[in-house]
Amino acid sequence: MAKLALYNMDGVKTGSMEASDAIFAAEVNTNVLHQVVVNYLACQRQGTQSTKTRTEVRGGGAKPWRQKGTGRARQGSIRAPQWTGGGVALGPKPRSYRFSVNKKVKRLALKSALSAKYNEYEIYVVENLSVDEIKTAKIAALLKGLEVAGKKALIVTAAADEKVYKSARNIKNVNPTHVGTLNTYDVLNSNVVILSKDAVEKIEEVLA
Repeated sequence: MAKLALYNMDGVKTGSMEASDAIFAAEVNTNVLHQVVVNYLACQRQGTQSTKTRTEVRGGGAKPWRQKGTGRARQGSIRAPQWTGGGVALGPKPRSYRFSVNKKVKRLALKSALSAKYNEYEIYVVENLSVDEIKTAKIAALLKGLEVAGKKALIVTAAADEKVYKSARNIKNVNPTHVGTLNTYDVLNSNVVILSKDAVEKIEEVLA
């Protein structure tokens, strides 16, 4: 069984807990990680870029000069792509970049991401990750106690916790989330992953 160190809210180590090897000590599948990260980033794209073709640019209705006898190249419209102010040939149009990835692949990628962080000793488990009131200083003190202040940190709770979320969201490079929205990209994009103890149990329940 994989062993995860337990810390309190002051960042002091208090013990350890056993975790599933299938989730925190699995073989890291880099091909699957790449596929899921590309999918995540593609789904974030708005795809609203747009250019005008020669039929959409204003003007250019009359032929600029007669076809023959001028000594110049034949032209049909001053809004053709080769003209300044003309339309764009083969330019981008609004489109969706989304594509689907199998659920099993997404689950495998998340396991691989968590295992990669475990292998690099970048996972911290806080026994009781909660705050009594919305106060940024409490989360900042936790990060300082864990000696990860200033690093990209992903803080994960078992369920949506408004107090923890609002206490952490203003700290630079800190991304608070919960198990329901946990994804491979956020795990890989962070330097450290801070999980609550019940979040680890919830992850094992979901991914087992």
